[in-house]
Amino acid sequence: MLDSSGFSGRYFAQVGKIASAIDIAAVDRMVAHLRDVRERGGRLFILGVGGSAANASHAVNDFRKLCGIEAYAPSDNVSELTARTNDEGWDTVFAAWLETSRLSDHDGILVFSVGGGSIDPPVSANLVAALELSRERGATIVGVVGRDGGFAGSVADAAVIVPPIDPDLVTPHTEAFQAVVWHCIVSHPDLQVNSTKW
Repeated sequence: MLDSSGFSGRYFAQVGKIASAIDIAAVDRMVAHLRDVRERGGRLFILGVGGSAANASHAVNDFRKLCGIEAYAPSDNVSELTARTNDEGWDTVFAAWLETSRLSDHDGILVFSVGGGSIDPPVSANLVAALELSRERGATIVGVVGRDGGFAGSVADAAVIVPPIDPDLVTPHTEAFQAVVWHCIVSHPDLQVNSTKW
């Protein structure tokens, strides 16, 4: 359990430290890859589990509305997600969804994940299976991940790894910075085609 004395100040000090340590070149590589996906008429599939799934849903809106990229989050379709989990198992829910969507080398995958998934031990196996399929199909892979980037970080064409500066706060910092990074990307002049209202 974290000591509550001065916690809020430490938390926001860490936010500043993480922001200054983000790999800006990796962010710019993500922008370039996503622009290429749009220019070749590809779709963007945004994958996340838990809080990262909620971020994926929000990001779909931003990429569609602000950047003119056809984007989807498989986790938004709760009926299909739960049917596939029930009938086929959790490990393949995203890969099967991408198969049905005819994932191709025109498309892109954006992963939001705290750990990035792992083959051994099996962690976020549904992300790993989806990324393996994406590599087979030649889809562009980008991500915003925490810890050491995990499987997603190792196979991505570009990935921003949120520095894990406090072992007790890896999840909240990573999920918060997923939003910071994607908002930077959808606001980038190389991608944004429609302005925000405010």
